[in-house]
Amino acid sequence: MTHRAGFSIPIPGLPLRDHRTLLERAPDWGYTDVWTAESAGPDAFTPLALAAAWSPSLRLGTSVIPAQTRGPATLAMTAATLAEATDAEVVVGIGASGPPFVEDINGIPFREPYRHVRDTARFLRTAFRGELVQGDFDTFRIKGFHLSQLPPRAPRVMLGALRPGMLRLAAREAEGAITNVLTVEDVPRVAKEFRAEGADKELIGRFFVCPTADRELGRMIGRRVLTPMLMARTYWAFHSWLGRADLLGPMREAWLAGDWHRAQTLLPDRLLDELFVHGSPEECREHLERFVAAGIDTTIIALIPPPEFGGGLPGATAALHALSPTGS
Repeated sequence: MTHRAGFSIPIPGLPLRDHRTLLERAPDWGYTDVWTAESAGPDAFTPLALAAAWSPSLRLGTSVIPAQTRGPATLAMTAATLAEATDAEVVVGIGASGPPFVEDINGIPFREPYRHVRDTARFLRTAFRGELVQGDFDTFRIKGFHLSQLPPRAPRVMLGALRPGMLRLAAREAEGAITNVLTVEDVPRVAKEFRAEGADKELIGRFFVCPTADRELGRMIGRRVLTPMLMARTYWAFHSWLGRADLLGPMREAWLAGDWHRAQTLLPDRLLDELFVHGSPEECREHLERFVAAGIDTTIIALIPPPEFGGGLPGATAALHALSPTGS
């Protein structure tokens, strides 16, 4: 599979309206994709609609959106409409998410996440084939839905996946898997589960990247970014499966006791340096290349622009250019 390289938008600190220049220039720097995520800030689809207009050659993807926070028909219609706006491929990446994003801020019960993701993937793939969707799924009932206007190129469905159950589900029911917050050494184990049923499908990795030569600054930023993620239910289970429960145990104890600052200090430097891509732009590119060599098909940069590149659009543009997959 040919390696693809993308980045997430919006970039922190940069208003969405100011992304046009860097999106227009991104293909010249070797980027093939642009991706979004969704939690409590920008939604996933509006930035991609703008990207479709500003840089129509870039593949567009969500990495990832909660399967529970939109009805399956609404999700299908939104993705199909986006696919109408571009000649490039559209990827709908959905995931199980967690209670903070589903129940706490949306008021939607967080129930049977595995089955809900599976049912939503089945619904979407059927709808994108132009078929009538109806009947009883495990987590919802559809009386009858048919996309009245199919885009020229059907969106692809991929799943956010960390542990064996969801990785194998992605291999069976979707067209790829999107993983996150792992080390190069973790990739073969994740890929083994994903390929367990012979799936020759795309494995995508999303990586936080801060191209700074100031190692201590990079580590400070990395601790702030990674600590709440690693302590979240989903990622704690992921890294426990990877064998890090003892290593991260003291950190988790401090976090559960409400001592968040101490929890940050207890994230081991060596693990932080493996999970959080930082260093000079050349070192960051080499780190990402090791992920590709280990089995990642597509890399997504979640850029955190460091102070040395300056602020605003010039700083974000310079940082993204410095990380160019072509090195130019």
